Amino acid sequence: MEISAQFAKKELRAKVLASLRQLSPAEREAAGAQARSLLREQPIWKQARSVLLFAPLPDELDVWPLLAAALSAGKTVALPRFDSQTNGYVASQVQNLVDDVKIGRFGIREPTEKCSQIALNRLDFILVPGVAFDMQGRRLGRGKGFFDRLLAVVRGTTCGVAFDEQIVREIPVAPHDVHVNRILTPTRWVEP
Repeated sequence: MEISAQFAKKELRAKVLASLRQLSPAEREAAGAQARSLLREQPIWKQARSVLLFAPLPDELDVWPLLAAALSAGKTVALPRFDSQTNGYVASQVQNLVDDVKIGRFGIREPTEKCSQIALNRLDFILVPGVAFDMQGRRLGRGKGFFDRLLAVVRGTTCGVAFDEQIVREIPVAPHDVHVNRILTPTRWVEP
């Protein structure tokens, strides 16, 4: 059963990532702006005092401008930082987007080592990247399990972030896979 789920996930990843490559830079930019605007309208975003965002990869929806907006709104803002001792991610507070951010181990922007760590169970709202999501809140990641381990500890509301092309009928799941509570796309706010 586990091998067939892994194979199904691999096929689905390839299919979704291929469809994302078809999006033009202008379409990506417009979709990111739409999604950010839609998120800012949500009461849960407005009320969140501490948020964990992420630095998007080139094929992910651009949520990066939300960091400055959240800081301006007085929110405590954190980003995932890879911790080589635990071989996983921790949340570290970012107060300045220039001084507190560097390129990390996987070529992803993350907080510097001087940024203080925030307990994952103290975060109100967590934006979660993924390759694909379904309407039940199941998430397909990149296959390393880093975000599943991080999500297993958080207590706040988790929100998957995706282009509309990343919403699929069903995600195959394994016992360690963690669902999200909300899904944000450029055109939808979903509460599974």
